[in-house]
Amino acid sequence: MTLSGLVKERRILVCVGSGGVGKTTTAASLGLAGARAGRRTLVLTIDPAKRLANALGLAHLGHEVQEIPRERLAEGGFVQPGGSLFAMMLDQKRAFDEIVERYAKDPAVRKRIFDNPIYRGASTTLAGSYEYAAMAKLYEIAEANRYDLIVLDTPPTANAIDFLDAPERMSSAIDSPAIDWFVRPYKEAGQFSLKALSIGTAFILKRIARFVGSAFLEDIARFFVEFNTVLGGFRERAKEVFEILRRPDVAFVMVSSPEPLAVDEALYFFERLHSAHMPLGAFVVNRVHPELPPAPSRENLIEKLTASPELRGFSPDEVVRVAADLDATYREFASLAEADAREIGRLRLAAVEDVSVIEVPLFDGDIYDMDGLSQMVRYLAG
Repeated sequence: MTLSGLVKERRILVCVGSGGVGKTTTAASLGLAGARAGRRTLVLTIDPAKRLANALGLAHLGHEVQEIPRERLAEGGFVQPGGSLFAMMLDQKRAFDEIVERYAKDPAVRKRIFDNPIYRGASTTLAGSYEYAAMAKLYEIAEANRYDLIVLDTPPTANAIDFLDAPERMSSAIDSPAIDWFVRPYKEAGQFSLKALSIGTAFILKRIARFVGSAFLEDIARFFVEFNTVLGGFRERAKEVFEILRRPDVAFVMVSSPEPLAVDEALYFFERLHSAHMPLGAFVVNRVHPELPPAPSRENLIEKLTASPELRGFSPDEVVRVAADLDATYREFASLAEADAREIGRLRLAAVEDVSVIEVPLFDGDIYDMDGLSQMVRYLAG
């Protein structure tokens, strides 16, 4: 299916990819395409550049859903009746708080978790917490059933696969043998006491306490003990999200660049999705050097340069040097275009018949306004 078809027919599009490949801009452009196709669309984005909010006609993006002014949607493209675009930026801390509020049934336990200084740090720095928060927010919005199309821009990570591995990594970080060893004195005494421990264990923790303080150790122990009471809910939510991501109305959009390492990652992610029975809808390759037309001969180039008003007054030797520089630049770009085509060919070989490979050329500048997003839409969705 084409990417345009996915925008018109699927309910959830998940944009994945490593940081710096244009994933957020791709997600915003797909959201714009959905709105122009007549769908009520939400883009859930992660830490976008301020200029992207401005391009959508917003002063800023926050954790609350905002509607994009309809007159902005029409700039550069027709909006079908019923089409609308909403956007929000995930606030990781607030998203995590919402999860705790849902699964910590005891108000006293919930308050102690929120008041714990370790939680305030862990909810934003714990391995996998950002990705997990994005998954949980996606689940909440999908279940509310207020939008025809939801486009999720996943967190910037070193590897796209981090998004799928995040819940397991986060659960393992909290519920591990090492953590269990550390919190045992708190579990047994109701406070951080070393009396119930072996001499060796107590000696180690005493030495640690000399550097960080016993109150800090108790905060850590209390956090892990009480947070484990809601960990089952976290795992339940992760399972529910993965079930959503396997539905036929969902498609992943793998955003990449034509760099060899990025293509390797895209192919690995494709295999991982296939093994997990999750649908990849399209590869989007950004910043592609386009194929160039045949170069003129050196003699023809010199002839054209000699006749150019810009070079009037140049000596014949200087014109020859300009021609040599232009020829070298052309060959460099042609070489880059050839390398990009070779890497994209690897994606086309791997893609099954219903997975599109979309090429977006290297633009002259960054996308910072609605015209730029509209130009991106034309390449993505036709």
